[in-house]
Amino acid sequence: MDLSAYLARIGLAAAPPASAQGLAALQSAHRRSIGFENLDVLLGRAIRIDGEAVFDKLVRRGRGGYCFEQNRLFADALHVLGFAVRPLLARVRLGQAWEAPVPRSHVLLLVEIAGEAWIVDAGFGGALTPPLCLRDGASALTPDGARHRLRHIGAPGSLIGEWLLERAGPPEATDGRAGDATGWVAQYGFDLAQVCADDLEQVNHWTSTRAGTRFLTTQVASIVLDTGFAALTDTRLTLYREGRTERREIEGAQDLRETLAGTFRIDLPEADLARLPVFVG
Repeated sequence: MDLSAYLARIGLAAAPPASAQGLAALQSAHRRSIGFENLDVLLGRAIRIDGEAVFDKLVRRGRGGYCFEQNRLFADALHVLGFAVRPLLARVRLGQAWEAPVPRSHVLLLVEIAGEAWIVDAGFGGALTPPLCLRDGASALTPDGARHRLRHIGAPGSLIGEWLLERAGPPEATDGRAGDATGWVAQYGFDLAQVCADDLEQVNHWTSTRAGTRFLTTQVASIVLDTGFAALTDTRLTLYREGRTERREIEGAQDLRETLAGTFRIDLPEADLARLPVFVG
């Protein structure tokens, strides 16, 4: 990949070191600069997750993407920077019990730094989830006032079994799927099983084409702010900053285009705006 172009896209003047601090800095810059969005899914386009296609869309063309695109780009950058990284598949559990029968529909990354395993996610469409060392009870506080922690559902002292990423904090700083809970809620669960390229292709295809699923029925965009989070759900815009929530309705295609560019840093061509389902019919 063109590392210089990627760093320019996320606003970094220099490459961070291959350390825990460098990982956190890179993820934070990525999440604040490249919006999460599913607009191509709604436009009926196939979602490609090979490195060249993802780089062209998210870096060269200034678009955003969802987890399979975001974390492919992020993983490619980590490889170039010297990190050891591989993908993991997760079951999204927002608003559900951790044992609920839900499919694996999300990808995150496992990174090894100085002999320790860390999880990092540049593609979850919600408030910032910082890198966490893979330890039972590991936790971190985020700029929007939320806390995240890891809980191991398995034998004590073993990495085998289910891991649960949980979140506690203001529900206004989420994309709404967690309801109004302020205590600990499950964000997603995962294990450390090896994931190959075909696994990712299959799950990406299901997630972007399965009728009735969230990405095919709801227009979504989100981005991390310095002290909060911005979310778009169909035509409802929510801004959560410094403990305050602002909400408004998007008023037409031009308003949407300006909001995508100004708030979410997504450059959507005018030709695509009129084809979005929220403006059709």
